[in-house]
Amino acid sequence: MKDWYALYRNMLYLHFSEGFYNLPESAKNAASPSNPLLRLLRMAGYTLVRLFGNLFKQVEQPEKLQGKVWLYVVSQNNYDSLHFLRAGIPDAVMVAGQSKAIGRYNPVVARLSLRKKLLYYYKFLPLFFRFLTQNSKSTLRFVDLLYDSIGFYEVYLQKLKKYRPQAIVFANDHNADARAMLLAAKALGIKTIYIQHSSISQLFPPLNFDLNLLEGQDALDKYRQCGPVDGRVEFIGMPKADKFVKLRNHRPAVRTVGIACNLMDRLEEVEALLKAMTGTFPLLRIILRPHPRDTRSYTFAQRLSPHISLSDVGQQSVFEYLQELEMLISGNSGIHLEAVLLNVWSVYFNFNPKEELHDYYGFVKHGLVEEVTSFASLQPLLQQGIARKPDVYLRATYYSATVGTAYDGKSSELAVQHLNSFLGRAQAVENKPLPLQ
Repeated sequence: MKDWYALYRNMLYLHFSEGFYNLPESAKNAASPSNPLLRLLRMAGYTLVRLFGNLFKQVEQPEKLQGKVWLYVVSQNNYDSLHFLRAGIPDAVMVAGQSKAIGRYNPVVARLSLRKKLLYYYKFLPLFFRFLTQNSKSTLRFVDLLYDSIGFYEVYLQKLKKYRPQAIVFANDHNADARAMLLAAKALGIKTIYIQHSSISQLFPPLNFDLNLLEGQDALDKYRQCGPVDGRVEFIGMPKADKFVKLRNHRPAVRTVGIACNLMDRLEEVEALLKAMTGTFPLLRIILRPHPRDTRSYTFAQRLSPHISLSDVGQQSVFEYLQELEMLISGNSGIHLEAVLLNVWSVYFNFNPKEELHDYYGFVKHGLVEEVTSFASLQPLLQQGIARKPDVYLRATYYSATVGTAYDGKSSELAVQHLNSFLGRAQAVENKPLPLQ
């Protein structure tokens, strides 16, 4: 029982941490609903659809999995972050759990059957009561996450023994299923590689992969605050931005402004800003982009002005969206870094002033973006941008180590070189590695 608790505590490291519990409810809702009844309904739905539903589905294709390099993904974002490796590693295959939602890539991902996961639910009650004695607040608040996690490690251990991948590449280091796969691989001595796919928080688990390919110094500094950094670390910049670097925005003036929202933002704050912007700058084009997991209605925005449109998050990638903009406004979101990498002037605006979550990623602190607290302080920046937009992409060097170097726009090549070298398939990286501090 002690070993069970240690294993599952590791898998649930982020969501059962004190720091995560103290986040605003709007932030926690993305992982688990705040309403206890909805949590119970979620568990019931998971039981019927995922556990019993999976019993009757055969999804594995052994020929796609046996002895390959697995690119393990838990979301559409993960897929976007890793798919470039397939060109440089011919025997790489995208892999996901049986019912994991990978967005538009669902049909093209090799699946691991989770039918046997149901067999391990005898562990749930013992684990629940053990977690309750150690951390009652988080256990009651996130009981659905504990319930969902049961069996991932045990099933993945069996799958790894059966298929023996050469290595597993991850783009997520904190979801329970991803951590289960990592721990199972560690137990069997299978090589593990991590490619950072989004901005890092000090709440994340300590780095524990054999090879860690990070975007830049910011990520390493934050991971050092999370705990000891195990494994080799290399800086590679942001591979998913490569093909857009040559399309950096050098238009001289702001004509289109993006507003990127997330689940923490209050819609009334977004609406108030839109009213102020369209009232003062009626000809300014505005494109609103909700977070992909945000199911709230934003139709109010288009009723305010014919110059406001909505980005189709299901079909348009973040970088495709950013290509349309000269300026971006957003709250606590990693999209600020992606904007600046494309030379889009980015401004931090807190759309949830009632909750204390200021500058979550440190973008204001490290000078990546300007901060405004109201339309009154935003207005002069808009006026300045309409007259002349500044170049901002070099502000991103602390976050993305390739910016302004010979590897700018070649992060994918750098990542493949490091990975092949690590797997013993090539010589060390030809050019001088990017320095670590």
